[in-house]
Amino acid sequence: MSYTLNCSILLTELPLLQRAEAAKRAGFDSVEFWWPFSEAVPSDKQVDEFVASLKNAGVQLDGLNFFAGDMPAGDRGLVSWVGREAEFKANIEVVAAIAETTGCKAFNALYGNRIQDVSAQAQDELALENFVAAAQGVAGTGGRILVEPVSGTETYPLKTAAQALDVVSAVKAQGAGNIALLADFYHLAVNGDDVPAIIEAHAAEFGHIQIADAPGRGAPGTGDLPLQQWIRRSFELGYTGKISLEYKQDAATAFGWLATANTSA
Repeated sequence: MSYTLNCSILLTELPLLQRAEAAKRAGFDSVEFWWPFSEAVPSDKQVDEFVASLKNAGVQLDGLNFFAGDMPAGDRGLVSWVGREAEFKANIEVVAAIAETTGCKAFNALYGNRIQDVSAQAQDELALENFVAAAQGVAGTGGRILVEPVSGTETYPLKTAAQALDVVSAVKAQGAGNIALLADFYHLAVNGDDVPAIIEAHAAEFGHIQIADAPGRGAPGTGDLPLQQWIRRSFELGYTGKISLEYKQDAATAFGWLATANTSA
């Protein structure tokens, strides 16, 4: 088993462009990021600097989010956001270019919060269109779109694995097969989903796994979730990807649990 380190939620004591190098020093060869820019279409210079930080550190970018709006302000994606269609389509081109340059294969496209004064049907129809476009946009590089249930945001409509899998099925029905569930065990657990049952039914189909303990969203061992048990069972049932460390913890204590885990970084 191998881990990938999410450098948008960990190592935040450092400037973003220094985090890949810090991840390498901590023993990780693989990293992932949420969208590392403040706009959907950053400058060429910004993209080049980000890519250079990965190459100079000697780490592989294994996961990247599409632009999701103003995350600190509560935004959770543009996929279903009626009125920002052009922005999302432009972002697809940037994501595909980064995929081509880095070899990244996994791209999380957050669905988007429900917005007032627009019907849920219209938002869902746009989401389907945008997911198909995103899948087509990264297909040429062997990329895959990830659909993630999220906790902590009441207006985000995908909270369970079943809801996300319905979206995956709808996109596949449109002929875009490179899309899969992102199984974030933390989000699923705190939303009340039956994580063991989801693993039993769908582990082989998971596009990606992310972990954090609950309560608190800290490192494994800081809460009550049987994360190692869930991880082992996922691999037994056919999951073949990496495990993303996507939890909140200061750098000094973030990785101590790895010394006693039955896995390696």
